[in-house]
Amino acid sequence: MKIAVTGKGGVGKTTFAATLARLYAQEGKHVLAADVDPDANLGLALGFSEEDLDSIVPITRMRKLIQERTGANDQNQFYKLNPKVDDIPDAYSKTCNGVKLLVLGTVETAGSGCVCPEHVMLKRIINHLVLRSNDVVILDMEAGLEHLGRGTTEGMDQFIVVIEPGARSIQTYKNVKRLAAELGVRQVRVVANKVRNEDDEAFIRSKIPQEDLLGFIHYNSEIIDADRQGRSPFDVSPNAKAEISIIKSRIDADLSKGGK
Repeated sequence: MKIAVTGKGGVGKTTFAATLARLYAQEGKHVLAADVDPDANLGLALGFSEEDLDSIVPITRMRKLIQERTGANDQNQFYKLNPKVDDIPDAYSKTCNGVKLLVLGTVETAGSGCVCPEHVMLKRIINHLVLRSNDVVILDMEAGLEHLGRGTTEGMDQFIVVIEPGARSIQTYKNVKRLAAELGVRQVRVVANKVRNEDDEAFIRSKIPQEDLLGFIHYNSEIIDADRQGRSPFDVSPNAKAEISIIKSRIDADLSKGGK
């Protein structure tokens, strides 16, 4: 199972991605969670200590590794478009609570042009993760899908956009759905987070097609407490865990029918 979780900053996509990963690990599945968000905090949400996370260098910042695999350096402008990456998930991931964490990082291109070797490595690793048949792979993405391509999306089972009750979140969902369609993915699912009441639920239902809506995660202070304590919401918030368990069952049922 390969799932890409996306959404604008602050909507709670990392909380959802981490809890979903923990739920699959609890079932005894091999789970790899990849952090592809520039504001990388998936590790904390999985339950890693700050000390462990401080020792992790994102793959896109490993200049020597990228030079070795792509052949690119300051003197050589030519590089491999198909570098070896199959050993990277196991060699550079760390495990906590049954989930392997791979911090990929992102490629900063704004104002500096395309940093092509890093971008090539990132896309190749994501493509390899999607093709790893024995793992549940959960990608915690930023709001765009620029790191994905047609070769990658062919193996993707679910695109899930985490939104909150608001016009900007709805716009993000529409943008992701458009980008996904350009990559050949017709179905994009939605999880609504920070839902406060029936009015919020009604707003979401009025904006999101019923077949796209996986479910609701209601606002609760336990998730804020988990963040303050630097702990996984899975271990602190029974309510969020229960609601995401229901959403997970819908994801599983959807995939068992072959839906994408």
